[in-house]
Amino acid sequence: MNVLRTSKLGELGEQMACDFLSSCGHQILDRNWRAGHLEIDIVSEGPDGLHFVEVKTRKAPVTTTVSDQVTPIKQKRISAAALRYLNTKHLYGQEVFFDIVAVTVEQDETRVRYYPQAWIPMFV
Repeated sequence: MNVLRTSKLGELGEQMACDFLSSCGHQILDRNWRAGHLEIDIVSEGPDGLHFVEVKTRKAPVTTTVSDQVTPIKQKRISAAALRYLNTKHLYGQEVFFDIVAVTVEQDETRVRYYPQAWIPMFV
């Protein structure tokens, strides 16, 4: 898959993830938020607090699990980005969650799977 097609696939997945989260009562606050080398795909506010969402968009057939793609190293980077986001936006005392939305694109259908509270970061 070339870079252009991968980029379009990623954009489609992020839009579908935003649509899904919105249908669950989330307000999308930011998309593709960056601070230096740190990035968060989606930041949303749900009824229960702030959600930092990693989106994984893949074409079928899928050979790896979401947990294989969002490794502990990736989780650490997203957690660091979330901490930077909270400090930059002066959002203190917020309940925060780290979620994954997996979008699988097949020829005739697209599946969206939501993994709320996919991990809990450990800050030491």
